[in-house]
Amino acid sequence: MADAGDREGRDARRESGPPLSIAYSPCPNDTFVFHAWAHGLVPDAPAPEVTFADIDITNGLAERGEGDLLKVSYAVLPWVLDTYTLLPCGGALGRGCGPLVLAPGPMEPASLAGKSVAVPGERSTAYLLFRLWAAARVPGGIGEVRVMPFHEIMPAVRDGRVDAGLVIHEARFTYPRFGLHQLADMGEFWEETTGHPIPLGAIIAKRSLGAERLRQVTAAIRASVRHAWADPAASQDYVLRHAQEMDPAVADAHIGLYVNEFTAELGEAGYAAVRELLTRAADEGLVPRVPEERLRPSDV
Repeated sequence: MADAGDREGRDARRESGPPLSIAYSPCPNDTFVFHAWAHGLVPDAPAPEVTFADIDITNGLAERGEGDLLKVSYAVLPWVLDTYTLLPCGGALGRGCGPLVLAPGPMEPASLAGKSVAVPGERSTAYLLFRLWAAARVPGGIGEVRVMPFHEIMPAVRDGRVDAGLVIHEARFTYPRFGLHQLADMGEFWEETTGHPIPLGAIIAKRSLGAERLRQVTAAIRASVRHAWADPAASQDYVLRHAQEMDPAVADAHIGLYVNEFTAELGEAGYAAVRELLTRAADEGLVPRVPEERLRPSDV
């Protein structure tokens, strides 16, 4: 579980303005990206006060308007963009990195009709992709959906407490250890049907910070990403300390998959993917429709 009381960054050596409250997950991609900023290695950056929390918790924080800067699911954006703006860097979006549907043994997607499936949150991007996939691949629809912390899902599937599970993060690499089988890859479904990369985790910041502060935050994230790439060894202790006893090789694979060119700059391809996800979801009645002007940040 994430340590919600674990705060770092108070000793930032160079700061600009009052500290910012920041919440992101203890997963390797987030700790890798934010290591330099959290440890005062980004000159003139705002001092961060970091809280570690799993994505379902940060989604809830965003919906309540708590926290200056948060790592959240893209799926939660329709509910929070009046309060927060989507930043063009720091998030997780890519190819070949989608959530997986796992089962105890080989089975066809249609066999999930009426069955129970564990998911890591109903406002998660993984769940949104799953709902779009199920609408196309599971005639008759899923039965019971059970929300669980992501690290509890594979044991629940293995032990027969649910019929299948939707998994994220390092589970892409570790599910064979639980004797589980991949039923479907949400990323493959998304890429095959849209051609877009997969939007997973977004970085959002409060609009009330103002344009100048938002520019400082965006610059700090970009600098932190560049520092991480320039000196990967510098963040290794920080990454592994928060990676829930993850094997170093798995942590490296996790970073390699989820930290990529879209982390440095969302760009037109990234925004197009996010628009497609939210538009398709709105067409299915899964989320409120998001006006284009609310999605794109200004002057950051």
